[in-house]
Amino acid sequence: MLYKSYLIIMAEKSNLKVQNIVATTSLGKEVSLTKLARTQSNTEYNPEQFPGLVLRIEKPKSAVLVFSSGNLVCTGTKSVAQVKEVIKAVIKQIAKIGVKITQTPKITVQNIVASGSIDLNLNLNLLALQLENTEYEPEQFPGLVYKLIDPTATFLLFSNGKLVCTGTKNKQQLEEAMAQLNKNIKAAVKDN
Repeated sequence: MLYKSYLIIMAEKSNLKVQNIVATTSLGKEVSLTKLARTQSNTEYNPEQFPGLVLRIEKPKSAVLVFSSGNLVCTGTKSVAQVKEVIKAVIKQIAKIGVKITQTPKITVQNIVASGSIDLNLNLNLLALQLENTEYEPEQFPGLVYKLIDPTATFLLFSNGKLVCTGTKNKQQLEEAMAQLNKNIKAAVKDN
């Protein structure tokens, strides 16, 4: 019984660190991708393979998909402040080809990827049996995939307590997902 209490206390500790934010926005103006690719060296554009242009930003290190409609998808940043910085850099580069953006684009976070640990060794076989919405095939991949419904999030759980969380759209959802994960793990451990 003392061991189970220790597990429950340990499961409450977490140290999530945002690794990637995927965000979208629209500039509200059409962009000539051919012109952008010809004038900017930090681009990759192959319209036969993909309709968007990849624009690489050095600082903060990120990649932005630019579509001719003016829609952007930003990846690689670790905070919303960095997303805003990257979008400003893209707007400056697009201005060099004559496209002037006068309004600040509205940024929408689509996905946050965070990693961390719950400082607890996990019995993935037990969790796969006790928790709903799991996938665990240790012969294929050493982690257990656990999908939360509310809040919506997907966790990759490893036996050493390390984890990756994806699918949340803000810090509050991320914290709620982590709290729900801890609660669900406690219940699974308690029952055995």
